[in-house]
Amino acid sequence: QVQLAESGGGSVQPGGSLRLSCEVSGWTPNAMVWFRQNPGKEREGVAAIFTANSKTYYDDSVKGRFTISQENHKKTFYLQMNGLKPEDTAMYFCAASRYGPFGIWNSATMWEAWGQGTQVTVSS
Repeated sequence: QVQLAESGGGSVQPGGSLRLSCEVSGWTPNAMVWFRQNPGKEREGVAAIFTANSKTYYDDSVKGRFTISQENHKKTFYLQMNGLKPEDTAMYFCAASRYGPFGIWNSATMWEAWGQGTQVTVSS
């Protein structure tokens, strides 16, 4: 049984930085992704990484500010968030797939396993 665990969330002022971490156990993923979600809204893809070649993808809203990365053992993943804005406030989730995703990376249905989430709050 695969398990994912996020950490690193917190409360910061606009312009601040946070680094989220995701630890994976149970199997080695082919791809990892970070999503975020607020109450009453859809879960939206933030960034993805394909583990074999470290190819990355970003939502336009975070491009140039956020960086997704992995450790060499491909069991620990990060989301470095710089220049945080109030609109970045959300619950952030990591997710993993062994086989793909075989589809659009920012579709939540493409991912096999999810963590419980870590809250990021950006406010003055």
